[in-house]
Amino acid sequence: MNSLSSLLLITLALGVFATDTVASPAPPLRLSACQLEDPAGVSLVQAECGELSVLENPADPGGRRIELRVARVPAINRRKQRDPLFVLAGGPGMAATSFYPSVAPAFLRIHRDRDIVLVDQRGTGHSNPLNCTLDDETVYGSKNVDVVAATRRCLATLQKTARVEFYTTSIAIRDLDAVRAALGYQQINLYGVSYGTRVAQHYLRRFGSHTRSVVLDGVVPPQLALGPAISLNAEQALARIFARCTHDAECRKSFGDPTDSYRALRQSLQAHAVSVSLPDPTSGQTSRFQFMDLHLATVLRLGSYTAEQAALLPLMLHAATASEDFTPLASQFLLVNRSYSDAVAYGMHNSVVCSEDIPFWDLSKMDRAELEKTYLGTAPVDGLKSICSVWPRGPVDADLHAPLHTEVPVLLLSGSDDPVTPPSDAEAARQGLAHSVHVILQGFGHGQVMAPCVNQVMANFIELGSTTGLDTSCAQGDHPMPFFLTLSGPAP
Repeated sequence: MNSLSSLLLITLALGVFATDTVASPAPPLRLSACQLEDPAGVSLVQAECGELSVLENPADPGGRRIELRVARVPAINRRKQRDPLFVLAGGPGMAATSFYPSVAPAFLRIHRDRDIVLVDQRGTGHSNPLNCTLDDETVYGSKNVDVVAATRRCLATLQKTARVEFYTTSIAIRDLDAVRAALGYQQINLYGVSYGTRVAQHYLRRFGSHTRSVVLDGVVPPQLALGPAISLNAEQALARIFARCTHDAECRKSFGDPTDSYRALRQSLQAHAVSVSLPDPTSGQTSRFQFMDLHLATVLRLGSYTAEQAALLPLMLHAATASEDFTPLASQFLLVNRSYSDAVAYGMHNSVVCSEDIPFWDLSKMDRAELEKTYLGTAPVDGLKSICSVWPRGPVDADLHAPLHTEVPVLLLSGSDDPVTPPSDAEAARQGLAHSVHVILQGFGHGQVMAPCVNQVMANFIELGSTTGLDTSCAQGDHPMPFFLTLSGPAP
């Protein structure tokens, strides 16, 4: 997500993309039986898979072609509805075919009557993936010169098999429509989570006549260039999680105000690291490293994403400050950092943010003093700027960040404690959505698809194809997981 230059060249290069709303005719897509697996290898889904060949650079008919991985989970009902649900993953950099198995139960109601279609967005999964070892720990924990050097190494590797600038949202939505046409669907429904909501909204902008309904989960409004607010949103979400603990009698009795432990621990780790030795939670082998404020920041950030992870935070912080036991925090770091890094194609992530976000930052509105007060500080901003100073910029439609106006029905989902896309972002996106409903789940984090009643709300919405008469009242009864009082779990 960094680098600031030549917007004019991008606009000129992309003018053709901005005006062309008709997808090229796509050949039929042949599918055969396959099995989808989540990154942890825990969940399996039976499907039909195939590959669709597309131009890497749509403006170069004689250039390199890449294969898009496509999977379809056929509807259970033989008298299925004609309009499927396309599921779009987040990141940027996550693959739909690996994301879906981990959340498949949430789509069972929809799957009864509709096909589920998954397209690994170009640069992810099995669609010419742009994988490299440049991860958040490198970006947030290294000096500028080291980040730039790591970025150059990543780029040099990827450029052997890809023109990385042609992996942006503006091109990817045309891939999606090519898949729609190849599978013979006239209209589709969309579910997008996180970055996938940007893809869904831009597809809707370009191909509204082929879009029946849209579910946006953890909403990135089109107007937003991601990056400057990352640290502030993360800090505010953490404060809300701690406030929930202090208002919970059992949590407060066990840990007091977690804010006190959090502040003391930050101050201590900024002064000196702590040596830890523990069994790796995934391999069982002994892991030894210096636990620093960087590692704490990773646990806090990724631990805030879900209510299940957030339920552990007060306990882990208290163990480290009251008993100098860093094992829970260190174990959580190894677990969440590895699972996230394994799931994201960082090269594709860079191609998106360096083209679509960093060039649109308004640095005059960035308060570095306020960012420094947060546990992430200025590292996300500075690290992304370093990456994008060398990463090639790609095609971006001129209206990618323009407000979206549509008559297509849209269901928006937010968590009140979302550290990435707070409910206010969904409200910003909603301004131009003529037929929309916004459901906010109290105490939940980023991505609501697995919350208890959301599957019912989504299924009813897609069945109706309308927000009129949609009952969302069950969401008021959804509550986040109680805080863990011991490592054995919450109170009975």
